[in-house]
Order: sequence, then C-alpha cells, then structure tokens
Amino acid sequence: MDAERRIYNDIMDASVTGGSLGGRKYYFDVVDYSVFGAMLLLSAMTGLYYGCRSRYCKTGEEATLREYLTGSGNMKPFPVAMSLIASYISGVTILGTPAEIYNFGTQYWVICFSVLLSGIVIAIVYLPVFCKLQVNSSYEYLELRFSRSVRSLASTLFLIDEVMFLPILIYVPSLAFNQVSGINIHLVGTIVCIVCIFYTVLGGLKAVVWTDTWQIIVMFISVVVVVILGSISVGGVTEIFNRNEQGGRLIFFNVNPSLYERQSLFSVIIGGFVYWTSYNAVNQTMVQRYLSLPSEKQTRMSIALFTIGVMIFLTICCYSGLLIYATYYDCDPLSSGRIKDDDQLLPLFVMETVGHLRGVSGLFIAGVFGAALSSLSVILNSTSMVFLEDFIKSCLRLHLSERVESIIVKIMVLSLGIVAVGFLFIVEHLGGVLAMATALSAIAAGTTFGVFTLGMLVPFANNKGALIGGLAGALMSGWVSFGGQYAYAAGLVVPHKLPVSLDQCEAKYGVNVNYTEPVYPNESDIFPIFRLSYHWITPIGVFTVIVVGIIVSLITGKTDVRTIDPDLISPVSHWALPAEAHRFAGSAVAKLRRKGQDYDTLMKEITVQNVENKETPSISVINRRRI
Repeated sequence: MDAERRIYNDIMDASVTGGSLGGRKYYFDVVDYSVFGAMLLLSAMTGLYYGCRSRYCKTGEEATLREYLTGSGNMKPFPVAMSLIASYISGVTILGTPAEIYNFGTQYWVICFSVLLSGIVIAIVYLPVFCKLQVNSSYEYLELRFSRSVRSLASTLFLIDEVMFLPILIYVPSLAFNQVSGINIHLVGTIVCIVCIFYTVLGGLKAVVWTDTWQIIVMFISVVVVVILGSISVGGVTEIFNRNEQGGRLIFFNVNPSLYERQSLFSVIIGGFVYWTSYNAVNQTMVQRYLSLPSEKQTRMSIALFTIGVMIFLTICCYSGLLIYATYYDCDPLSSGRIKDDDQLLPLFVMETVGHLRGVSGLFIAGVFGAALSSLSVILNSTSMVFLEDFIKSCLRLHLSERVESIIVKIMVLSLGIVAVGFLFIVEHLGGVLAMATALSAIAAGTTFGVFTLGMLVPFANNKGALIGGLAGALMSGWVSFGGQYAYAAGLVVPHKLPVSLDQCEAKYGVNVNYTEPVYPNESDIFPIFRLSYHWITPIGVFTVIVVGIIVSLITGKTDVRTIDPDLISPVSHWALPAEAHRFAGSAVAKLRRKGQDYDTLMKEITVQNVENKETPSISVINRRRI
C-alpha cells in the first residue's frame, strides 16, 4: 500500500509542477487557470448584468418578483433547453458515467432510449396540466387537487433532498480539480460556491438560464475536445471498440430477468424511464423553467431540445468510458493504485492523454465545474421559490408585500449557499453522505412523482388516498434504498465489476502489482429487497404510491368526478370524466388566481369600491377577500 500511495503522490506532484508520467509531459499552468478563471468571471458578470438590467439600467422593465423567479414568462426555448440540460448533467454525470461503462459495460448506454420515451410522455401527459394552471410552485398543484397536507409532504421531501445534494454537486468536481492542480478542495469549492451565490442572488432566473446556456456549451466543447484527442491517441474508433469487445465491455442486450442484475435491458429501460420522468415531469427545478416560456408550444419545443441534448451528451459520456478502457485495457489504474476512486478515471485520462496541451485541462475542468455551477444555481433558485410559496405563503398563510417576498427569496438563496459551503468542509469525512443523498433522492422522486401521477391520471383518487399513498411510497422506497445502502456499506453486497488486466503496468508505468481476483460475498442470505438493482428503487416507490392511493380512495370514498375541474386531470385521462365535469373547467385556475392576488392590490380594490359606495369595509370582509 505504501508503494501504491507513493505512485499516487507522484501523479499529483506531476500534475502540479508540469512533470512527466509515462514519458509524456503535461501541465496545469497559467493558461489552464486562466480558462477556469474566465468561466467563473463570466458567470459573475452574467448575474451582474441581469441584476443591473432589471434594477438600475433604463430598460423600461420593472424588477418584479415574477421576473426574478420566472423570467416574466418571456424566456426563449433554446436557452431554457440548455438550462434544463445543464441542470441534469452535473459533474457527477461527467465523472460517474464513464466509470460506470468502464466497470460494468455498455448496457447503461440504453438509458438514451429511456430519456427519449420520458421526454415524449412529459410533453403529452404532464406538461399540459402545468401550462394550464400556471402555478408558481409545482407542488401547488397538489393542494388544488388534494389538500395542503399533501402539498406540504411533497415540498418537504423536495427541500430535504436538495439541501442534502447541494454539497455533493461541488465536492465531486472539486476532487477532479484537486487531482489536476493540487489546490485544496475546500478552497476551490468555496470560491465556486460564492460565485454561484453571487450571480443567482443578483440576476434571478434569467441569470441562471443564460449562465447555464454558455456553461453547457463550454461543458460540451470540453468533453468533445478530450474525446476527439483521446480517440486519436488510442488509434481511432475502430481500435477503441475492438479493445472493448475483447475486454467484454460491449453489452447491449443483457436480458437477464433477475432484479438483482445491476444493469439489464429491462432495469435500464424501465427504471431509467421512471427515474427520468419522475425528476423531469413534476420537479420544481424543471417546472419553474417550463413555465418561464410564453406558450405550451414553445415549452414542448424546449423539452424536445432538452431530450435530444441529453441523449447526445450521455452518448458522449458513455463513449468516454469505452475510450478510457481502451487506454487502460492492460493496466487498470484503480487496481494498480494509481488512483483511489473510480470517479478519478476521467481526470487521470485527461491529464495523461491531453494534459501536455496547455489549456485543454483547464477547459475540461471549466466544463466539469460549469456543470456543477448550473445544477447548483438552479437548485438555489427553485428551492427559494418552494420555500416562499409552500411554507411562507401556504403553511404559515402569511400575506406579504412583493418587496418582503423578494427579500425572503434572496435570503433563502444566500442561506442555502452558505449551507452548501459549510457542508463542503464535512462531506469528505462522512463517507455515507453520498449514499444518503442518493437514497433521499430516490425517496423524494418516487413519492412525489407517484402522488402527481395519481392526481393527474386517476380522477377518482381522493385526499386520503394521496396522503396515505405518499407516506406508504416514502416508507417503501426508503426501506429499499437505505437497506440497500447499509448492505453495500457493510460489504454484504458488492457490485460485480467486469474483469480488468494488469499485464503491462510494470512496462508502461513502472508499477509492480501483486493482484488477486476479488472474492465476492455470498449474498443469498441477504434480505432480497436489499439486493435489488438501484434502477428499481424509484419504480417501487411510484408503484406503491399509486396502488395504495387507489385502494385507499376506493375504501374511503372516491372523489366525485362530476365536480372535478378537468384542468387538474391530464388530457390522456379526460375520457374518464363525465360530461358534467366540464362545467367546472377553469375553476381551479380561478381559485389559484384569487388565492395569489397581491394583498396591496386587493386593498386598493376594496378601498376604491367602498369610496364609491361610501362604505367602510369590515375586517371579516377583508379577510374573506384575502382567502
């Protein structure tokens, strides 16, 4: 182990000083730092521009809360689509996807089909409901359809999930930056967090969307440049696929029906579809930007661009995994001790393959951090809106002026940013944080998506069904997820990686490794549900919510579908509504508008009305109007 640690330190030292490794000299010098710094500077300037544009510059455009949170509903499809891509292609995706392909083969690549199917379903089934209602928070739908309790359950899960995930978004790319530059993880993570907080607080959604747009372009260019140069260095695409075929990495039709199989055709397509749909159909981070567009047609166009963009980017990331294996097919970096973690495979590959070209490493790191920044800024903006709408205004029932609401939103963004920075200093000492965040994401995604699906597709579902179904789904997915994480952490369940070779480690890198084949534990005694592939966690949660919700609704008394507003039901389920229901079309929107009416405007209306009638309004009248 001491020898392996020394080799790893040599790699780190070389990356800082511009030393050599394997006969090739590479750098992370002033040019690379300049590229990375330019990315941070441009992010900050974007926030400053939109903050100035809406407050101090004479644009004729008022700085309203709606503009800050939704861009006044006048955004364009292309930047919104780029922002959607950026928020779901994080540094974790860029570093983790190639490692997944390297270790387990190409079966995961089929996820692109799941993404395509998900985009179609979102545009047809879920989007029309949100476009019709124009809710500020996506969870507001649950109160209109069911009750405030159901809304509070979903929004609470959302907040916990996002707060847990914030530090991981920054920590993972900070590790990559540390590997190629040697700079302290906490220092660079803190600087990046501060920049993100700055432009998010100043510029609001417009700054977030436009910053995401050019960040995703930088991210795309950086990965493409690395892939092209890497492919040339290996010997071309044909050689890459030949080496992967010989190494058993080309797997596209693993039809093993076992639910324990990590990557099978069924788990990737079904689990991947439910996972992507659960996040992209009803999550506030997505719905908020869907509604920043002026029409449903433009929103569908944005979803189409988003779907295509994600498929392309995932394809590039999966191909990167093949490229890395083709490079290290005869000397596995992890087994030889040259790296400590699978997520360091791509950074190591970048430094050893194109690190000798000044600026390329900086471009790659800028792309990785651009992905992290975009995801972080979206979470900060969306979570602050959920906090305002679902807790301050809904749970506490406070009626505040727009100025006070704006202050609360910005304080919330700042507070969340501080939490992200604070957690960054402890996340590396808590090995279970990533596992817990993953588990919470599965719980939140499966539960909320199940409740939304129950509401939009099952007209007779009632409040008790949604609430009990949601709780049951959270408990079930939590049981599966946390149980699986415990079994994995305890070494009771170990992923079966594909075999690797160490034949040329000594010849290529001067590493003499005594490697023994891994011994996998007997998993037959483990509780079966804890051995399931991670792809099945979200589908189990969704299925539980819907089934329990339907059963409870049937037992406790179905919702009278004759009096339900058709706008609350997805168009694909309108066939289940009787003709009488259409008399109530628009009632939910009317209720929403009355509820969201600005208090100051309302008081002016009451004052004018009573001056004309020479009457003094009573407190009870005012309170009824406010409600």
